[in-house]
Amino acid sequence: MERPGRVVVVSADIGAGHDRAADELAERLRVRGFEVDRINVFHLLPGPLHRAVREAYRGLLHRLPEGYHLLFRLTSRSPAPVRALRALLRPLRRAMRRRIPPDTRAVVTTYPFANQLLGPLRRGGRLRVPVITYVTDLVVHPTWLAPGVDVYCTVRHAELRPSAGVDVTPVEPLVSRAFGACDGSDRRRARHRFGLPAEGVLALVVAGSWGVGQVTATVAEVEATGARPVVVCGRNRALRRRLSEAGQHVLGWVDDMPALMRAVDVVVENAGGLTCQEALAAGVPVVTYRPLPGHGRANAAILARSGLTRWAGSPDQLGPVLAAVVGVAPSTPAHDTRSLADPAGLVADAARAAEPAGPDTPGRRSLLEPVGDAVGVVAALLQAGGGLR
Repeated sequence: MERPGRVVVVSADIGAGHDRAADELAERLRVRGFEVDRINVFHLLPGPLHRAVREAYRGLLHRLPEGYHLLFRLTSRSPAPVRALRALLRPLRRAMRRRIPPDTRAVVTTYPFANQLLGPLRRGGRLRVPVITYVTDLVVHPTWLAPGVDVYCTVRHAELRPSAGVDVTPVEPLVSRAFGACDGSDRRRARHRFGLPAEGVLALVVAGSWGVGQVTATVAEVEATGARPVVVCGRNRALRRRLSEAGQHVLGWVDDMPALMRAVDVVVENAGGLTCQEALAAGVPVVTYRPLPGHGRANAAILARSGLTRWAGSPDQLGPVLAAVVGVAPSTPAHDTRSLADPAGLVADAARAAEPAGPDTPGRRSLLEPVGDAVGVVAALLQAGGGLR
């Protein structure tokens, strides 16, 4: 049987949420018969620079969270910083285009910087296949938006400034369908598997794959409410060691989150990202507490307004909020995604209707083009400086 074609999925190893959404999309497309290639956008950079960018972002979240929040707000207010970003990434466009095989029929992104590479390629005619993006946050930050992107897919309740001038397509979240089977019927077995207490209220404290935020304080304050905290530290070994020494129920990276969701009564999170979507899909109540600056606070506000989660704003509020949500059945209308399109189906339809990308034909590159790239970067940075003041 002839396969329907190839789809390229572009993500980034910044945290885990972008890659996990890409993993789920790739799996759904393979079930539909597509060949799927994966590209990490940061692998276009030299190895040392790739690591430097990733560690700089991690360091900003760990050591200067309010600085990250300021940067998030400033880049939300003016298009100039996004133009600067697009110009800075311009020298990588050729490398990105070379990574797209000739038989590709669609390209999908789950990371915003990838749009700043692929949108211009699509708009300029060097990429002839649809470019579709799946936005992993509830707030559609301007860094996601790039001329040339064909479709922006968002989860329900995602918010985009009206002045952005783009349309979004609501889709079901890219969450494994295994979470939908979490009905609590085998809670005792799940608790035994993870070495957790058989009785009592268990609150799952999550902080992403990097274990960022005020996790230690959150754990202590959850415990003070009478709930038993279960902490997922991701790949943050120092955090895991510190909390383990304090006698907490602490886990590192968890491969089977659906099983862990079956074991707990509530999820306490700080970013409103993929784990939050997984908990909602599993029917586990979610409380946002001490949200991360930037995208975490923006996501928390949207989730609370939509009634999907509860936001505890202080230690005094945490106990009453946990007591209010534990044991209460989730609101079906808020969590029901049956009326929404499967993003993999949307991508599949677009790919089947598209002609193959074909080889890249950029023409001869003038010796002056690198100079033009540099001038463009400097001009964009000057524009960004005016927009940030």
